[in-house]
Amino acid sequence: MTDIDARLRDDVHLLGELLGNTIRDQYGEAFLAKIERIRQGAKDDRRGTTGEELSAILDALGDDEVLPVARAFNQFLNLANIAEQYQLIHRREEGQPQPFESLVLPTLLTRLLDEGHDPDTLARQIGRLDIELVLTAHPTEVTRRTLIQKYDAIAEQLAAQDHRDLTQAEKSRIEQRLQRLIAEAWHTEEIRRTRPTPVDEAKWGFAVIEHSLWQAVPHMLRNADQALHAATGLHLPLEAAPVRFASWMGGDRDGNPNVTASVTREVLLLARWMAADLYLRDIDKLAADLSMQQATAELLSVAGDGAEPYRAVLKQLRERLRATRNWAHNALSSAQPAPDGVLQDNRDLLAPLQLCYQSLHACGMGVIADGPLLDCLRRAVTFGLFLVRLDVRQDAARHASAMTEITDYLGLGRYEDWDEDARLTFLNRELANRRPLLPGYFKPGADTAEVLATCREVAAAPQASLGSYVISMAGAASDVLAVQLLLKEAGLERPMRVVPLFETLADLDNAGPVIERLLLLPGYRARLHGPQEVMIGYSDSAKDAGTTAAAWAQYRAQEKLVNICREQEVELLLFHGRGGTVGRGGGPAHAAILSQPPGSVAGRFRTTEQGEMIRFKFGLPDIAEQNLNLYLAAVLEATLLPPPLPEPGWRVLMDE
Repeated sequence: MTDIDARLRDDVHLLGELLGNTIRDQYGEAFLAKIERIRQGAKDDRRGTTGEELSAILDALGDDEVLPVARAFNQFLNLANIAEQYQLIHRREEGQPQPFESLVLPTLLTRLLDEGHDPDTLARQIGRLDIELVLTAHPTEVTRRTLIQKYDAIAEQLAAQDHRDLTQAEKSRIEQRLQRLIAEAWHTEEIRRTRPTPVDEAKWGFAVIEHSLWQAVPHMLRNADQALHAATGLHLPLEAAPVRFASWMGGDRDGNPNVTASVTREVLLLARWMAADLYLRDIDKLAADLSMQQATAELLSVAGDGAEPYRAVLKQLRERLRATRNWAHNALSSAQPAPDGVLQDNRDLLAPLQLCYQSLHACGMGVIADGPLLDCLRRAVTFGLFLVRLDVRQDAARHASAMTEITDYLGLGRYEDWDEDARLTFLNRELANRRPLLPGYFKPGADTAEVLATCREVAAAPQASLGSYVISMAGAASDVLAVQLLLKEAGLERPMRVVPLFETLADLDNAGPVIERLLLLPGYRARLHGPQEVMIGYSDSAKDAGTTAAAWAQYRAQEKLVNICREQEVELLLFHGRGGTVGRGGGPAHAAILSQPPGSVAGRFRTTEQGEMIRFKFGLPDIAEQNLNLYLAAVLEATLLPPPLPEPGWRVLMDE
């Protein structure tokens, strides 16, 4: 076996032994021996060797023993998974090969240069990449947050012991910490007593950012900058944010009546509070570090009189961040206008950080500027004042129902009974009309009131806090225009991406004609303000036709959309609704991106990251960094070295 396999085996053995100690302390030696007999019986059964009959051991268990035995094996598998996950990022000694994820970008850059790509073009392309990972809640993520934190702490201790020069006393202290953490996990209830609310789900998503992505993103960008500089001699621009994050947690109301307009408002405020709090931690540390006196005239003019100008500038920013955090906290209880000091524009966050950075470089202190200050700048560009951009999602049928109630009230007939042409005629006319559609005294039913309230929250929220308004089960151009009209009626006066989600096999086949009709509608292009975003659903189409047929339908749909948008001279942004399992579109992200139709990536890529996969791909900073590297390299490669078109014969075979 390789050295890595040996270390993994040792880690699993140690964690299993410590779990055994915990079980022995609670249930005694005889019970632990019984678990060992079950384990050995299972091994014998799997190998086909003669041993104690496993079924006989299990049949002999008392009623009060069944649950503890099940918990013991469940907890052991959790610990084995932690050890296996740590092996992906374990400490490598000099001369050991680096993992693929660490080498993928430098190797790609070398290959691109060998293919004839210009260094300046490469640097610009990386700086312009627009990758957005959309974090979504999912019911298959059942692990409690308190247990996730304990499991992460166990992984940290595995990292602490991953040194060959530890003294016996150091090893003993690490083992004691592991024993304590495993005992805490064992004596903690695994199952939630109450179902998590949408706000709880959003807080879980924020915790992933706080404990992992907040560290992983600047590290990933630092390594990308180093790889770019080594390959081209150029650096990644300060304003570059090739990977950003959005969320459906608190915005996805499709089929979930618990996600209401007030929940969306609360989650938006919580995101602002969390962002301000995280930046405050960074600024406190920077204010302690940047005690230097020499500064540029520009920085001194902002700092005022004082011996420590960098601290003075950062303290001004700290006061505004505190005001922002306090306002967001108070606004959770009751709506209130933001005071003057509250940060509203990300430029107000970036400006003092950039001023300090440029001054340090100008005064010969670049080594200081390129430390934690640069990391904070990278975070500010990536996460902004709102941490994540919140998407709103609702079913097309809910919008059609709201429109029906409205048209019925206005004496125009029933919207849902109209054909597509009639709907489009009405929607286009009203979108072009400056007067409101509804009188102020209109009293809608509960469902329509909720749809309108959600639209008002969208209209009231800062533009940078929101991503897209996604329409699930979309099937016609009118589905998009209906949402645009509802948002207009709610007072939205700025552009908002309204995104049809094509999910079923029939809808995927119809996606191209729907988008083409949209783009040809009078006035639609003027409201677009950016790329035409289209979401491709993976789960429902796989249920309709199976994984392979669905994958081919998704490929064909994307090809059609690329060609239509190229003909119409409109940029296309494809949003991939991938789940965790293969049946829901899951699989290795790097390979999946490289298999997209030529022209469908083009520097932009948007995809969901669902539930339990968020923890496994982004739960630990080093693993998150590896996965971010894969996304960055794959989107760059798919943009500059797109795959060839399928052979005609392959198409015939797939269509059959």
